[in-house]
Amino acid sequence: MKKRILLITALAGLVWGCAGPSETKQEEQNQQNLDLPVVSDVQKRNVIFILTDDHRFDYMGFTGKVPWLKTPNMDKLAEEGAYMENAFVTTSLCSPSRASILTGQYSHEHTIVDNVAPNPGNLVFFPQYLQKAGYQTGFFGKWHMGDEEDHPRPGFNHWESFKGQGEYYAPNLNINGERVQYDDSVYITDLLTEHALEWLDNRDEEKPFFMYLSHKAVHAHFKPAKRHEGMYAGKTIEKPDTYYQTEDDEYKELKWPEWVKDQRHSWHGVDYMYHGDGEFDELVQKYCETLMGVDESVGAVMEWLKKNGLDESTLVIYMGDNGFSWGEHGLIDKRHFYEESVKVPMLIRCPEIFEGGEPIDRMVQNVDVAPTVLEVAGLEKPDYMPGKSMVQLLKGDESGWRERIYYEYFWEYDFPMTPTVFGVRTDEYKYIRYHGIWDQNELYNIQDDPSEMYNLMGQEEYQDVSKQLATDLVNWLDETGGLQIPLKKTVKKPFGDYKHPDQY
Repeated sequence: MKKRILLITALAGLVWGCAGPSETKQEEQNQQNLDLPVVSDVQKRNVIFILTDDHRFDYMGFTGKVPWLKTPNMDKLAEEGAYMENAFVTTSLCSPSRASILTGQYSHEHTIVDNVAPNPGNLVFFPQYLQKAGYQTGFFGKWHMGDEEDHPRPGFNHWESFKGQGEYYAPNLNINGERVQYDDSVYITDLLTEHALEWLDNRDEEKPFFMYLSHKAVHAHFKPAKRHEGMYAGKTIEKPDTYYQTEDDEYKELKWPEWVKDQRHSWHGVDYMYHGDGEFDELVQKYCETLMGVDESVGAVMEWLKKNGLDESTLVIYMGDNGFSWGEHGLIDKRHFYEESVKVPMLIRCPEIFEGGEPIDRMVQNVDVAPTVLEVAGLEKPDYMPGKSMVQLLKGDESGWRERIYYEYFWEYDFPMTPTVFGVRTDEYKYIRYHGIWDQNELYNIQDDPSEMYNLMGQEEYQDVSKQLATDLVNWLDETGGLQIPLKKTVKKPFGDYKHPDQY
């Protein structure tokens, strides 16, 4: 009876309020020191984590999605390591996803729910545990949580960063508190890679290291390195099945939400993408050209490891902070719970831990990064982290692994076109529920309908499936303190005064 009342109450409308039970749990953790139980028989490994911005999961050469796209270094990383075929974020937006990576928590727990929500000041980032355990830690690149200034980055002995989205050319870096302005011949992807490798060269070889290389690329507006400009000129991609405008009667048959149909006419849609800044194929070309600098960065890091005899023993993780839509459902950008938005590229390599060469299809999430790194550092993860170490999957052990993943996105003042979203995905079905609007929720059989074209909500034969997934979703929110939407600081602006996309 209790669960039934909970389900009815929660689905009728979640309430706005404070962060909920998880905040108390986190505060208790913060009162303790940063010592974690040590696993005595585990070697403390070096770790390199490479994060990119808005890199879609299948935009890598080896996937074959874009026949003309070449990413030799990512391809090699996948061949020698593991390609996590079903890697997801908990919120498909820069700041919330990055906060989930660093805290190992869901967005409603850490409360950095959008790109301007402030850091509540009570968060612990997992590199802080590494520091306390004797690691030397370095951060290079985009931080972008809570629209913060380029303040010191907690958990890092050495840090180089910039405010917000930064610039592709003529970047301004804050290096350990000293701001350095570079001229317009300097490209940010190359600069961050160069500085990261210099830090590795000058490290204390007696201590293990953790390096976090966080690229601005491939965020809009896409600007490739000069050497890559025009390399894909004239290339086109096949439009997705759900790209084209359909007649009203066809839309009714597909049963897509009204907000999705309307979105195609916004700057997050194919009819007015980025305020008309370029044609569709031209934007895809620039996106792929910009990705080339990232691929070369991956190659430079892997070459450094090999040159220094650390390529077998170092754990390397490559990941995107969220996915990106290129026309699916008439949409551009991210934020929604469709596959291309929530799924991210993830490549992992460490020959001394596991034999690579085979993709892994079990569902993993960004909240699994922190537990994974802590395990290879010989530390037990804190109880408040909901994720799991991926090491067991890398070693071929699938026992006890999750059967579903959960998703949340909170409405943004600056981008009101996308509503608050909650969702759950299994290997077979995806259930999407919208909050705060009177619109159509969604259910897809993603095995039979990977394009998520045919919404099954309302069909009698799927009522039990939708009810079960709705119950699972609410139970997850209840158990993790998510039935109250975290309040956030909202920046008031005149109507229509939108920030430039480079700021996101």
